[in-house]
Amino acid sequence: MPDPAFSTIEVGTDGPVGRLTLNRPDKLNPLSTHTLLELVDAARFFDARRDVKVVIVSGRGRAFSAGADVGAFVGPPPGGLSVRDAADAGWEMAEAIEGMRAVTVAAIHGHCVGGAVVLAAACDLRVAAEDTTFRIPEVDLGIPLAWGGIPRLVREIGPAMTRELVLTCRPFTAAEARALGFVNRVVPAGELSATVERLAGELAGRSALTLVSTKRHVNAVLAAASGTLHSWSDADGLVAALADPESRQVGRAYLERVLGGRSRSVAEPPLA
Repeated sequence: MPDPAFSTIEVGTDGPVGRLTLNRPDKLNPLSTHTLLELVDAARFFDARRDVKVVIVSGRGRAFSAGADVGAFVGPPPGGLSVRDAADAGWEMAEAIEGMRAVTVAAIHGHCVGGAVVLAAACDLRVAAEDTTFRIPEVDLGIPLAWGGIPRLVREIGPAMTRELVLTCRPFTAAEARALGFVNRVVPAGELSATVERLAGELAGRSALTLVSTKRHVNAVLAAASGTLHSWSDADGLVAALADPESRQVGRAYLERVLGGRSRSVAEPPLA
């Protein structure tokens, strides 16, 4: 089976190791609706490749991802999608990535913002460069954190820190993410690629049966404790927020403060 061609991501395989790379570096790899749907298709591609045991998820350029494309908050949904279906694309992406047969390893660097935090949380293992900045700015944007982000964060870092990081929208460092248990390892930026490749190689040396069995066992325990299936209704919260006058006023003010006169169709790390 040949490697598929996508327009916003790159997908490839090298024996038992697959690679899924966000590939819009000029815009810091925004998670547009189109990209979210491509990620779903990529997950299906890897699931069809039974020889792939590990998939590295990364972002090209200066950032892992600056999160949802802010252009999604203005104008109609792309591709003739309904508003509800477009709002649901992030949840579908996270479920597809998390449900992959292969073990997924996120290689995180630069900025990991909003929906990118959910993408990382959907991966099995996470390695971050020391200079990575994380932030969840959805409340500042006048929308709830969706895509199954709340239950994933609760299971990884607990309810108290989930409330704090989501409600305050404050940035946090790779060191704090490690202390909270969100990332498995923090390494110097120049060592990130080699560290993740080495980890993927070690995992690929194990038997597929034991990798899949362990992953599914852990996921089954997590589903019983803090499952994400009920988060299918996240899209309804997004749609409601996009129609709520106060939420839109808050979101517009935030975008003006962060982006100024620049185009709102360009995703940037909202750290101001």
